[in-house]
Amino acid sequence: MTTTTSTTTTNTAATNPSGTGHRHGPRLRWAKLAPEVYKAMIALDAAAKKGLDPALVALVEIRASQLNHCAFCIDMHSTDARKAGETEQRIHLLNAWEEAVGFYSPKEQAALALTEAITVLTDGFVPDAVYERAADHFEEAELAQLIAMITTINAWNRFGVSTRMAPGQA
Repeated sequence: MTTTTSTTTTNTAATNPSGTGHRHGPRLRWAKLAPEVYKAMIALDAAAKKGLDPALVALVEIRASQLNHCAFCIDMHSTDARKAGETEQRIHLLNAWEEAVGFYSPKEQAALALTEAITVLTDGFVPDAVYERAADHFEEAELAQLIAMITTINAWNRFGVSTRMAPGQA
């Protein structure tokens, strides 16, 4: 009995270093099983990004994915950001963007604050100050696109996290 318990613990530790009792890895391939939803998400994603600066989009997608603990999306969007010319330093500092003075423009900071407010919804709503800060840096149509894009990356994150999509695997 002791040997079995020891072996089980060792196997769990080997497959899940965090020791939380579950193994991370794909549960199912939702895009193949719900292809119409996947196609609709692709179309929504493209529409939501329309007119937005690709560098800003990358920062927002990475930050929302960090908040949602979506390893698949963090990996994918960090890779995309690098390909688009984003620096390693700015990617690594995103988790502490408020403390990284001088690394992000006021417009990027406003977008990141809005991303956090929409993603977390701690108070059940987006605070007026956060919304107004974003509204100061974005025209109304651009702000509407940004909100749509933040909402879309959150939906992608929820698909990724709930189905345990693994980084580097499409």
